Amino acid sequence: MSTSDREQLRLDFLNRAGLAEAARAPLPGDASTRRYERLTPVAGPSLMLMDQAPAAESPPADPAWTPEQRRAAGWNAVARLSAGRIEAFAAVAAHLKSLGLSAPAIPALDAPNGLAVLEDFGDALFARVIEAGADETPLYLTAIEALATLHDAGTPPEVLTGPGGDWPLLTYDETALQGGADLFVEWLPRFDDRVAFDAAVVADWREAWAPIVASGAAGASVMAHRDYHAENLIWLPERDGAARVGLIDFQDAVHAHPSWDLHSLLQDARRDVSPALEAEALDRYFALRPGVDRAAFMADYAGLAALNEARIIGVFARLIARDGKPRYRQFLPRMWRHLNANLEQPALAPVARWFDRHVPPEARG
Repeated sequence: MSTSDREQLRLDFLNRAGLAEAARAPLPGDASTRRYERLTPVAGPSLMLMDQAPAAESPPADPAWTPEQRRAAGWNAVARLSAGRIEAFAAVAAHLKSLGLSAPAIPALDAPNGLAVLEDFGDALFARVIEAGADETPLYLTAIEALATLHDAGTPPEVLTGPGGDWPLLTYDETALQGGADLFVEWLPRFDDRVAFDAAVVADWREAWAPIVASGAAGASVMAHRDYHAENLIWLPERDGAARVGLIDFQDAVHAHPSWDLHSLLQDARRDVSPALEAEALDRYFALRPGVDRAAFMADYAGLAALNEARIIGVFARLIARDGKPRYRQFLPRMWRHLNANLEQPALAPVARWFDRHVPPEARG
């Protein structure tokens, strides 16, 4: 579809939503194919236009597909699972709101064309509020409260229902976890010529990660936001309790291990979280969920955090090398610091030995 045709779809959608006269202001883009605009109607509060053209992405995973079928269908079917679809966003939003959490209301939706009008939570992203001088601790501890609320809800439904129809909540399983980790061995050599991984080295990579992948898949017991960090959480101080955390960009939510969103938040790619704050936040989480076996949980936390960090390094290498987005280079040293620290955990010794053999110290930072 041409740019002009897509714009006509947007105009027609806004007209049907009664927003034909609204002023439109594009927001900065991110690493995805989504785009957002802030809408200022003639009367009433501002709104957001979310635009995710279905044709811009490979297909989402079908729940009936085998791992081989998923790999043949493309990256989204392997690891992203929802392909960012608008109807996935709408179904996840309905579930989050049913738990008393703050997901945007959706006053208008055109799921087949990938368009939605959303409640506007404003610009008070955690990262921006903290940069402006706010004490970060209350924000992070409230984000932990929101996660505890989500996790205490238990195993989510296999099929979520929202205004765009039903949507399967797929599991972040062995195929997805290993597929994410494999981005590291696929893309780091294309970004950094100091490393090269042949088939035998890649096989050793997968063998080293196998226990962590198996544990992560076996521990899938909650809904995971999948992108839970300070650039995707909006401070809503006028609300109460966990609802003070405005949740966005959750369209890739999955059924996953409860540590996933915790380490995404506390070992963030985009900003430093001090070890003291990470420890305090984890203490709050376990205080809110006293039935959790902390030692077993933290072993999975370190392993899955390391896997996620390897995945993100691969994603950033791809964004730089393939997509010409050099700004992601600035995040790599932080990710390497997190990864290197997690590799010191005894359970990660096989993975640490792989790195010692195949990634020189000068390429790990």
